[in-house]
Amino acid sequence: MRRVLFLIAVAALALASCTQTANTDASGVNADAAEQIQDEVNGMALKLTSPAFEHNAVIPEKFTCDGEDVNPELSIEGVPSGAKSLVLIMDDPDAPPKVWEHWTVINIPPTTANIPENTVPEGKQLTNDFRKVEWGGPCPPPGKVHHYNFKLYALDTILELDSSATKEDVEEAMQGHVIEETVLIGTYER
Repeated sequence: MRRVLFLIAVAALALASCTQTANTDASGVNADAAEQIQDEVNGMALKLTSPAFEHNAVIPEKFTCDGEDVNPELSIEGVPSGAKSLVLIMDDPDAPPKVWEHWTVINIPPTTANIPENTVPEGKQLTNDFRKVEWGGPCPPPGKVHHYNFKLYALDTILELDSSATKEDVEEAMQGHVIEETVLIGTYER
């Protein structure tokens, strides 16, 4: 199976080098296409996980307003080789009357592999819907399960935004710059 994938990757690389001349190296191979194919051959896809909870599982109380209200540890894998920065947005789409922004960090270095518990990754935190420039853990009204989306984006640029920028400002600035994205979903009910 690996041999078949390798042959497909070589054929795609050859086709890419013949049909595109932008961003070519000294041998005439398209560098962007080569990086993307290499990432695919290596089986790397952008992935965000946490040792604190599984995808679509309950976020422990420790990380909510009912506990210590600190961010959980997050692990990042498979950042595309062309990424210049990462953006992390944690929000709650079940919050009335809008999607509630809990945490946004932009311009995280693409070499970041781990965000330890109760820490802020290198980059820039933005003001959340609690009107604070910090993590704001799950804190839903009682009686309904809420889903918390930890969305990670790999960008081909660094965003020029100040800490008062909104999640909407970030999403607008990211348009046309997202190389790859992934999501880790946790749930919480009070």
